[in-house]
Amino acid sequence: MRTIKFPIIGFLLILASTGCKKYLDINTSNSSPTTVPESLMLGPVEASVSSLIAGGGTSMYINAWTQNVSQNQETPNYDVYQVNSGNFSGFWTDFYATTMINTYLLKQQALADKNYEYAGIAQVLMAYTLGNATDLWGDIPYSQAFQGNANLTPKYDSQDTIYLDLQSMLDSAIQNLQNTTTGLVPGTDDYFYAGASAQWIKAAYSLKARFYMHLTKAPGYTASAQAALALTALQNAMQSNSDDMAFPYSGSSSAQNPLYQNYSTASTSTVVLSANFVDSLVNRNDPRLALMVAPAPNTGLDSGRQMGASGVLTLLDFSNPGPFYGSANSSGYVLNYTEALFLKAEALLIQSGPAAATPAYRLGITAHMQKLGLDTTSAACQAYLAQRGTLTAANAYEWLMEEKANANYFSMEDYVDYRRTGYPTLTIVPNAVISSIPRRFLYPLTEITSNPQPQQTAAITDRVWWDAQ
Repeated sequence: MRTIKFPIIGFLLILASTGCKKYLDINTSNSSPTTVPESLMLGPVEASVSSLIAGGGTSMYINAWTQNVSQNQETPNYDVYQVNSGNFSGFWTDFYATTMINTYLLKQQALADKNYEYAGIAQVLMAYTLGNATDLWGDIPYSQAFQGNANLTPKYDSQDTIYLDLQSMLDSAIQNLQNTTTGLVPGTDDYFYAGASAQWIKAAYSLKARFYMHLTKAPGYTASAQAALALTALQNAMQSNSDDMAFPYSGSSSAQNPLYQNYSTASTSTVVLSANFVDSLVNRNDPRLALMVAPAPNTGLDSGRQMGASGVLTLLDFSNPGPFYGSANSSGYVLNYTEALFLKAEALLIQSGPAAATPAYRLGITAHMQKLGLDTTSAACQAYLAQRGTLTAANAYEWLMEEKANANYFSMEDYVDYRRTGYPTLTIVPNAVISSIPRRFLYPLTEITSNPQPQQTAAITDRVWWDAQ
C-alpha cells in the first residue's frame, strides 16, 4: 500500500455514504453515462467499497456470527441470530444501489472513452463486491442488473455462473490494466494505488486465487484442480505488504475508519470485541495482541464480552479494536498480501501436505507481524513462531485458518473460510434462537416485495451452492 494523503477524502466519503447521488444518479439512462469524468467517479466508488462493503454494517453481522465482536445489548439480537428479511435491506442497498451500480457506470464510461486503466480498476472493484455479495446471498442479480428503468425485475443468476463470470471479469480487468496505448490514466484520484496499474494487476490475480479456492468443495469441482489454478494465479498476485489494497482515512469527523465508527466506544458504538476473539490471542501469548486489541477503558485489561450474554453490561469494561486497525485514522484494509500467502499455504496443503504448506503459512504469520510493525526477530515473536509456526496433519487446517483470520482482521473472508473448512472452530452461542450458526444472509424485504424470485425462500441456515457438506 502506498502512503498517500488526499485533502478531499472527507468530500468523497460523504459522496460514498449518500450513494454518490450528486454525481451518479442510478436512475439516469445508462445509454449516455459520460456526463462525469472518470477521475470524479473513481474516488467515491473506492470509498464505498472500503466504507460500506469491506467495513460497513455487513461486516458487523459477519463478525458477530464469526464471534469476533459482541453487542452490548439485551438479547435477542443478531449475536444470537435473531434476524428477519428487513434487517438485510440496507446491506443490499450498499451492494447494489450504492456500490455496484456506480462501479458498473464507471466501467461503461471508461470503456466508451477508451480509458482502459479506469475500466480495469472498475472491474477489479466489481469482482470484489460481486464476489462478496454472492458469497453472502448465493444466487443474485447480475447479468440483467444495472439496467435502470429498462429492467426493474432482473433475474437471479446462479452462483456457479457468477463464479465463472468473476474469473472472466478479472481476466478482462488484467487485459485493460495492461492496455496503456491510449486514454487517460488515474493518479491521485485512485485512493488505493495512486494509479499504479501493476499493483491493481496483482490485486486482480489475488482475487482470482481467492475465488478458485472458494470452490474446493463446490459441486463439480475438485480441491486439487482448484489448488493448482490458485497457485498459478498467485505467481502474479501480491508479493509484499506494500501491495495491500488499503484505503487511507484522515480521522476527521467525515473521514473515519469504519472499524472505529462501528466498534469504538469513543464513537458511541455499543459493539465491542468478543471474549472468543480476545481470549484466543491472550491464551496464545500472541505478540500482536496490543496492536489488535485495545484494553478496556475501565480496567486496563484485555477483556471481551461473552457472546450471547444477557443484559446490558458496563460498556467500558470491554475491549475495542486495537490501534493498528481501530483508530479513527487507521487504513481500511480491503485486500491483503497475507491472504495471498495463506491461500498459497492452503493450496500446497491440498497438493502436497503440511510440510510443503508450512513455509508459506509461516511467512503469512511473519508478514502480518511485520505489517503491524513488530520485530520478528524479537523473543516474543520467535517464541510464538516456535509454538505456532509448523503445520502437522493434526493441526493444519485449524491453525492455518486461525492465523489467516488474524491476518485478515475482521474480513468477510473469515465467514467464507469458516463455512467451507469448519475453522476457526465456533460453537453455538448462549441464548441462540436457532440451533446452528447461520450460513448465509436472508434476501432483503425490499427485494422480496419488488422483485420476487424463488430463491428468496432461503433460510439463514441453508447453504449457498459452494458450501457443500
